[in-house]
Order: sequence, then C-alpha cells, then structure tokens
Amino acid sequence: MGGGACTVRTTVSERLAANRFTLDEEESHIHVDQALCRSTGTGAAIIAVCPAGVYSERDGEILVDYAACLECGTCRAVAAPGALTWHYPRGGFGVTFREG
Repeated sequence: MGGGACTVRTTVSERLAANRFTLDEEESHIHVDQALCRSTGTGAAIIAVCPAGVYSERDGEILVDYAACLECGTCRAVAAPGALTWHYPRGGFGVTFREG
C-alpha cells in the first residue's frame, strides 16, 4: 500500500497569505485617469474584475489600494486605452509569490 507523496490541501486565502508584498511608499505602480475612467465605464469594470479588491469608488472617484495588488494584470485587460497606467513595481518592490 501507499508510499506516494502526501498532499495537503490549502485554501486560496491560505496560499495568498504565503505571498509577501514589499511596499514602495514613494511610487504607486498604478495610476488612474479619473476622467477617462468615468467616461468609458472603466472604473466599474476594474472594480468588478480585480481579484484583490484593489479598486473602489467614493464620491465618483476611483480609489487605488496599490499595496493589495497581486500584479495579475486583470485590470489592464478590461481598462479602456489610457484610462489606467500600470507597470510592475521597481526592483525590490511588489509581490514575492511563494508556493503555500
């Protein structure tokens, strides 16, 4: 019998918690053009699709919690051209993914 490897199941939340984020307090890697987000509907789209809940809306303005970003790029896929400027954080900052 047996002899195979043991597999331990973990939840998505547990796996995400194993990741580390080094915050760049000097520079956000996400910038939102508020006027374009409003006129194109991009704001509602990025709020709806972001798996990390980075985006929210208050008083008609899109707020960005860039420290929560998983760097997956989903927001870039749905944003209207020019409505969102996104780049990977500069060296040494951002998400360090760990298998958990």
